[in-house]
Amino acid sequence: MGQKKLVRFAELETFSNVLQFPVKMPGTWQSFFENKNPLVLELACGKGEYALGLAQLYPNKNFIGVDIKGNRLWVGAKKSIQHRINNVAFLRIQIDQITEYFATEEVDEIWITFPDPQLRISKSKKRLTHPKFLRLYYQILKPNGKIHLKTDSPDLYRFTKKVIDMYDCHLHRDIEDVYAEPGISPDLRIKTHYEALDIAGSNRIHYLCFSLPEILPSKEMDMALQEFLKADSADGGTIDAQP
Repeated sequence: MGQKKLVRFAELETFSNVLQFPVKMPGTWQSFFENKNPLVLELACGKGEYALGLAQLYPNKNFIGVDIKGNRLWVGAKKSIQHRINNVAFLRIQIDQITEYFATEEVDEIWITFPDPQLRISKSKKRLTHPKFLRLYYQILKPNGKIHLKTDSPDLYRFTKKVIDMYDCHLHRDIEDVYAEPGISPDLRIKTHYEALDIAGSNRIHYLCFSLPEILPSKEMDMALQEFLKADSADGGTIDAQP
């Protein structure tokens, strides 16, 4: 590990707005923020640019950027301290363990901004809008709590739309090209460094907002989803797994 990372990891230990694999957190976030404001998560937040932007737009909400990479979290946490943004914190954990850190119905909204689209079929269960993750969100989200996806990946966008349809989710908004849409809301105007890179080369930013059904379909539906992925790959969509 480089010296710079070592310094950052050491400094993370001193930040009051960073929690690394904390224990006994479910049900305590109101006490942590010292208020009863709505709780919003940004998953795979990286440097926390979106969480910080949202926190500045909505001072009456609390935001938590979630990621496993402490070196990146350090950037957002440092900016939060420097600019005295007190309604944002950062949680260093694995996202697939998120139910260990939040109580039932403790979270009001979830943002997923420019996650790794995990294009290969063999990695589809790592997509943060895969039913595997929706089942986790279901446990911590309030009823009708919204999930926001912002991505430059047309494959992830199309995949998520299919999941929304197959799993009886309620679609609130579907924007194929965010910046071509007139009068978009301020929260969609927040731009991250990753977004500016346009790694997918799509020249478009896609946005979906949806909520989970009252009862999620069983895991048996996942087999039908897998068949869709294979067919989509054959048609030139999602990249197939390599032998």
